[in-house]
Amino acid sequence: MKILKKAITLNVGLVLMGSAVFAQSLNDAKKAIDAEQYQKATSMLKTLVNSQASNGDNYYNLGLVYLKTGYIDSARAVFTKGTTADPKNASNFAGLGEADLLSNNAASAKTNFDKAVSVAPKDYKTYLAIGKAYLAQDKPSEDVSKPDFANALTNLTKADELDSKDKDAEVFIGLGDVYALQKKNSEAIGPYFRVADIDPTNRRAGTQVGKMYKEARSFPEGEAELNKVIAADANYGPAYRELGELYLQWSSFGTDKEKAAKAVELYKKYMDLTDKSLESQLRYMQFLFYAKDFQALEQVASSIQVPANDPKGVIVSRLKGWSAYENKNYPQALTNMTEYFAKQKDESKLLGFDYLYLGKAQLKAGQDSLALINITKAVEKDSTNTDALAEVAKTFFDAKKYAKAAQIYDKVIAAGPNAKGVLYSYFYNGLAYYFDYAGQYSAKKNPSKDLLVKADSSIAKVAQLAPETTDAYLYRARINNLLDDEKAPKGLAIPFFETFVEKVTAKPELVTANAKKLSEAYDNIGGYYFNTDKAKAKEYFDKSVAVYPAGTFAAAKLKELAAPAKGKGK
Repeated sequence: MKILKKAITLNVGLVLMGSAVFAQSLNDAKKAIDAEQYQKATSMLKTLVNSQASNGDNYYNLGLVYLKTGYIDSARAVFTKGTTADPKNASNFAGLGEADLLSNNAASAKTNFDKAVSVAPKDYKTYLAIGKAYLAQDKPSEDVSKPDFANALTNLTKADELDSKDKDAEVFIGLGDVYALQKKNSEAIGPYFRVADIDPTNRRAGTQVGKMYKEARSFPEGEAELNKVIAADANYGPAYRELGELYLQWSSFGTDKEKAAKAVELYKKYMDLTDKSLESQLRYMQFLFYAKDFQALEQVASSIQVPANDPKGVIVSRLKGWSAYENKNYPQALTNMTEYFAKQKDESKLLGFDYLYLGKAQLKAGQDSLALINITKAVEKDSTNTDALAEVAKTFFDAKKYAKAAQIYDKVIAAGPNAKGVLYSYFYNGLAYYFDYAGQYSAKKNPSKDLLVKADSSIAKVAQLAPETTDAYLYRARINNLLDDEKAPKGLAIPFFETFVEKVTAKPELVTANAKKLSEAYDNIGGYYFNTDKAKAKEYFDKSVAVYPAGTFAAAKLKELAAPAKGKGK
């Protein structure tokens, strides 16, 4: 590879004026393609095909535009016309080969590439077109095979050798792309830097360098490179796109609101400068989602026009549902997500968020059981969705379906033992088990004390994670009261009541708010000592009456203690 070649000076005087005007026109069309202004490029190239019908390069570039915009059959028809109009131009045979690769027909592609080489074996453009064709498989579609880097590099290296005077920057862009697409940035940087020596007006190489910095998470460096491109050409759309993508990643996908908003602004600028392709509009909607601009997202998703049979319409349905829910339009969200699931036939393409938003919409509609099924699937796909599962559990808890709530909270805790809201999950999990036991006990159903053991374990975790949570000690005391032997109690609850008292009375501002609970603790401690240490019992009963005069238990016990002892035989 001739990276260190010096740029040459063309002998302008030898170039015919007519061909210079034509070359400039074709060059403008190629720049429009590079700037992703495909409608503009198509118009220019159709004019060139009509006015310069015998020049194969016009057909080849028009065919490339069709390939880039997804019209493979149209591209194939144009390439075929090009082979007839200019039989000695090998590029159109290479274009047919590229169309074959994008149609997953490698055998036919090889045949067309061989034809291209037989037509112009010494022309660097032959190998440049073939090399780029092997790279063009890098498309966001599972229906297209991956780039063939080995064949791409072989042909682009051959193009480099034949282009002995380094007159075409596209060769070095192709070589840079081979490495960049493989994340071999150190190998890609040399060819990309070489482009500026050959064509100072080329903006794609600089954009690719900025993109590589972004992919390496060197955001300030990537920002600087992309701003250089924009400073040189404020109308070069791809630079805004890559800068927007950079800011989106830099924002940690919406965590930094300021950077996320900047990402949206830049991506919109990119679309304004290009053709607003369906793909770019879909990506723009994703930007809006990450930036949490759900009002704009719902508006865009509702207005976007998608051909009836285009599979990308499914993505629009998805984003309609997501945004409707975030905008609190819950009935519409349920309708949209139901329609989306009906359209999306490939379950492997369903995301955790899909199940999440369907489940949350069902939860708002009171469809608790269905919500549980779908939100559980959302958690299975992405454990960060456990907060939504906790919402389902709380719904069952609030409906006093404690057994079901406890089961769901178990799943929540298992899925995210270190999640942000796990403290509440442990707490409500413990309460659910406790209330489930208490309900069964009151109904004389002889519940298993295993429920109390589970309740105590979860509440103990709350006390461990947040030692100042006073209610954790109170509930552990209540639970252990039930765990204790009814006939010969061991005072299992007393240490927890004592800790509750200690925590609350240590902060005077908590005493009034917890007066009734303190009274409960004093009553239980006093009751425990009633038969063994009456002085101590009286001390706690006095505290109970003082903190909560409306209580009746301590007052009654104090009367008992004050009553004269009955003599024997009286």
